[in-house]
Amino acid sequence: MSSAVCVDVGSTYTKACRIDLDSAELVARAEVPTSAGTDVLHGLDAAVAQVGGGDLLYVCSSAGGGLRLAVVGYEQLVTAEAGHRAGLSAGAQVVHVAAGLLDGRAVQALRAARPDVILLVGGTDGGDEQTLAHNARRLATARLRVPIVVAGNAEVRPYAQRVLTERGYMVSVSGNVLPRIGVLDPGPARSAIREVFLRHVIGGKRLSRGRRFAALVRAATPDAVLAGVGVLADARQSGVLVIDVGGATTDVYSALPPVALSGPERDVAGTLWRSRTVEGDLGVGVGAPGVVAGAHVEKLPPVDIAGGPPFDAGTDRALAASAAVIAVRRHARGHAPGPGLPRTGGRDLREVDLVVCSGGVLRHGGGPQVLQAVLGDTAGGWALPRAARQVVDSRYVLAAAGLLAAEHRAVADKLVNTL
Repeated sequence: MSSAVCVDVGSTYTKACRIDLDSAELVARAEVPTSAGTDVLHGLDAAVAQVGGGDLLYVCSSAGGGLRLAVVGYEQLVTAEAGHRAGLSAGAQVVHVAAGLLDGRAVQALRAARPDVILLVGGTDGGDEQTLAHNARRLATARLRVPIVVAGNAEVRPYAQRVLTERGYMVSVSGNVLPRIGVLDPGPARSAIREVFLRHVIGGKRLSRGRRFAALVRAATPDAVLAGVGVLADARQSGVLVIDVGGATTDVYSALPPVALSGPERDVAGTLWRSRTVEGDLGVGVGAPGVVAGAHVEKLPPVDIAGGPPFDAGTDRALAASAAVIAVRRHARGHAPGPGLPRTGGRDLREVDLVVCSGGVLRHGGGPQVLQAVLGDTAGGWALPRAARQVVDSRYVLAAAGLLAAEHRAVADKLVNTL
C-alpha cells in the first residue's frame, strides 16, 4: 500500500493527513501547533509522525503571513486590475496596487506595503509601452530589493528585465496577464509567482534553519486550496463557493462554469472562471478588530471583543460568521480600485450549488452558524445561491486534493467527492 502525507503549515496550526493512494482514502489526520517560534520543521515533523508517515510528502504553507504581493500596472481599471486578479489566483495576499507612472510618493507607498514580490505589468501586447518601461526604470533605482515578476507588454519585457537585472534585482519574466483587452491570462504569471515564492520567499521568512523546509514546500496554502477548489468544480461540473476563516485572514474561493459568468465581454480586465479573494483585515484572532470595523461599515450586529484573543467559543463563532458574511459580500460584489471608481471583479453566485466552509472555528462546531449567516444574507447587495448544499471541510480535503492534483489527479478527484 503506497501513501502520501499532505501537510498544511499554517501560521497557528500545522495540519497533516495521510492518504492511501491505492484506495484514495484519508486514513489518518493530525493537527499540532505550528512551531514558528523555534523552527516550523518541529511541528511539521510531529504532525507527520502522528499520522504514521508515508511514502510521499507534499507540503503547503501560509506560515509567516504567506505571500505578500504588490502590483504595479498601467491603468487602474485595466492592466493593474488584471494583475491584481492574477496575483489573487496565485495564492497571494495583494497588499498594494499602483497604477500609472511611478513617482517618488508612489515608490514610498510601495515600500511601506512591505511586499515579498512585485508583479510589474502594463500594456496589452502591442499596446502602451511607456508605462512599463518607465516603471521598470523607477523600480531599478528604488532599492526595494525584492523579486520582481514582469508580466506586461511583450515588446517591453526584455528591456524591463535588463534594466532591473543590471541593478541587482531577481527578475522573472512571464506572459502578459492581459495580452488583449478583455482577455485575462493569469497562468504564466501565476507560475512565475509560485516559483519566486518557493525559491526566495519561503527561505526569506526565516521560518526554519537550513534548506529542508523551503525544499519541501510546493505551494502557498491558498494556491493549493484554489487548486483543490478547481478539482471539486471539475468533478461536480457545477458552481462551488468555499469560505475559509482563519485567525488573521478570511479567504473566499469560487469556481463557476463559464456559462454562469456574467458579462465577461464587458469586463476589460478579463474574467476568471476560478477566483479567489483574501481579506487581510478579517479573522477570529489578530484579525478580530477588522471584523468589528467591517461589521460597522456593513451594518451587521456588533461583536464584543473586549479583552482580546483568545476569545470564548461563542465570540469565536460570532466573529467567524461576521467575517464570512463581509468577505463573501466583497467577493460577490467586487471592489472599487479607488475612491469614486466603479466596482469590478464581482461574481454572480446564483448558480453555486455547493458551499463549503473551512477554518478552525468552523471545523470545531461553528460551521452551521457561519453557513446560515452567509446564505441568509439578503441585505448584502449580492444575489444568493438559488439552491446550495452546505458542508464543512473538517478533514482538510481541499488543500490535500490541491497538493495531489498535479501528480495524482484520480486520487484528488476521489478525495473531493468525500465532501
